[in-house]
Amino acid sequence: MRLDSIFNMQLNASLVVLSACQTGIGEEVPGEGMLGLSRGFMYAGTPRLLMSLWSVDDKATAEFMTRFYRNLLEDGLTAAAALKKTQREMREETKWSHPQYWAAFILQGDWN
Repeated sequence: MRLDSIFNMQLNASLVVLSACQTGIGEEVPGEGMLGLSRGFMYAGTPRLLMSLWSVDDKATAEFMTRFYRNLLEDGLTAAAALKKTQREMREETKWSHPQYWAAFILQGDWN
């Protein structure tokens, strides 16, 4: 998906999850600052985005997203609380304890 097509969207979503690698990285554009997917989605009306800052192993991403959605939907947590709980859960398990598996994911926008 191209950034210009995202800018033209009219989104009615309280959260957009970009689980692909490095979706939180942008490009510095003179006179504009950092320009990336997050800026496009925020402009299109999304109040919050979950994205990653670096490449994460596919299995770790699947595990992270499964836990995140469980915490968000089944436990009824806010996106920020679900992110925090998911990162804590993975950090506490030996298999997923290394930050490369859970620390790449960030929440941008409204934390409520």
